Amino acid sequence: MKAYPDTSFLCAFYLKQSNSPAAATHAATMREPLHVTALLAYEFRQSLRFQVWRRTAHPREGVAPADAQAAASQFDADLSAGVALLIPCHFSEVLQRADELSRRHTMTGGHRSFDVLHVATALHLGAAEFLTFDANQRRLAAAEKLKVKP
Repeated sequence: MKAYPDTSFLCAFYLKQSNSPAAATHAATMREPLHVTALLAYEFRQSLRFQVWRRTAHPREGVAPADAQAAASQFDADLSAGVALLIPCHFSEVLQRADELSRRHTMTGGHRSFDVLHVATALHLGAAEFLTFDANQRRLAAAEKLKVKP
């Protein structure tokens, strides 16, 4: 596996956002399926649901239920078609690596739990690249010698 995405990349790829053109352009250059774990798939789906809640609470924010459903359906279709690939990982090993990353970086960089978990997962899986639009997560991945794109 060459690249591992985070939730910000998946959201940009499956929803219409400001980073969507960059996500689509990068995805078009990839020579392998988009690799995701069960943890990343969960957080992506949770993010879609949360964005729907945001829209109901604040009509100018979040995403419409139909857009979230379309994104989830396309993600599931891509998993079925092999465009995206659900890959296994050893969660206890990822947690150990995440704890080490947190110990070394969180108090100085302010990293959130899922951000640390995604970088730890990429490292655990042997990814060379980390796909994200999150500035703080970019810094964490780069500090761990991952090539950060797009």
